[in-house]
Amino acid sequence: VTITTRQLVSHLSGIRHYEKDITKVKEEKEKANRALKLTKSPQDKEQKAKEGKGTENTDGVKQKKEHESETKSRNSKPGRNDKEFEQEEYYLKEKFESVIESLKIFKNDPLIFKPGSQFLYSTYGFTLLSAVVERASGQKFTDYMLKMFRDLDMLSTVLDDNEAMIYNRARCYIYNKKGRLVNAPYVDNSYKWAGGGFLSSVGDLLKFGNALLYSYQAGQFKNKNNKLLPGYLKPSTVAMMWTPVPKTEVSWDRDGKYAMAWAVVEKNQQCGCCRQQRHYASHTGGAVGASSVLLILPEELDPGAVGAWPGAPPRGVIVTLICNMQSVSLSSTALKIAREFDREKRAQ
Repeated sequence: VTITTRQLVSHLSGIRHYEKDITKVKEEKEKANRALKLTKSPQDKEQKAKEGKGTENTDGVKQKKEHESETKSRNSKPGRNDKEFEQEEYYLKEKFESVIESLKIFKNDPLIFKPGSQFLYSTYGFTLLSAVVERASGQKFTDYMLKMFRDLDMLSTVLDDNEAMIYNRARCYIYNKKGRLVNAPYVDNSYKWAGGGFLSSVGDLLKFGNALLYSYQAGQFKNKNNKLLPGYLKPSTVAMMWTPVPKTEVSWDRDGKYAMAWAVVEKNQQCGCCRQQRHYASHTGGAVGASSVLLILPEELDPGAVGAWPGAPPRGVIVTLICNMQSVSLSSTALKIAREFDREKRAQ
């Protein structure tokens, strides 16, 4: 088969995640299909008929399932019953000297499905993507990324290397089987730098979000006297990254679809006086002993008035949360914070 970089970045490659057993993965999808048929309401069917288009059964039920689990997590201690972190490969201690070397973990395993046919979130898909970056750039993936972070003034973003002395590195925590708070176990992240191997700070993630938002909006502002510097990326590149990809799903946002390494919610309002859905991009992060989220809510610009605005990009709200606790649901909290700041700005 052929696997493209676009399929890798949108988790459509068919490469496995931490679960090795294909049968288990397929059983989970079948359960999701059956659950959707049982729980689908008449209103949902009517809405689907109005729209004249359908989505895969696994999409809707997984979003609902994750939304319910997120609600439950707010009423219980985090990290207690997260089956995701029962997978052994989360706790690898082997040190890999290169991205190419770490491919041996999964390179001989069968694909879960034909590339491009279904969505399956895969950390190893991003490991392969980092190998592509390494070959295309002609330098180590970690060197390439650290240079980019330096260009973006993200000086606190570094490799999560256990041997390195990192100033202000936080201690990470989990709940054990008895429900007691304990230190997170030792792991070596050299097998998945691209999928969860960097340490950062709230300040650096805000810089990262603003750099993307600036790049996204830069083309909409009139460049008077060449005073407006170009964005780090082309506006068309960010727009492409934030365009939902068919056949994808998002577990942490029931309104979203997956794009290119981002979950995206599109602007939408079904009818007058109904809920207005704003356009925003987000992504959560989950690691052994840590949880995070980064959400970008662009300001809705009037194309006819942009050139006359006194302000310059980026315009919008960036929210990031980092928690040194495993399996904490932060996405809904980030969205609430973003909406509060956005409401405050529009009221001024």
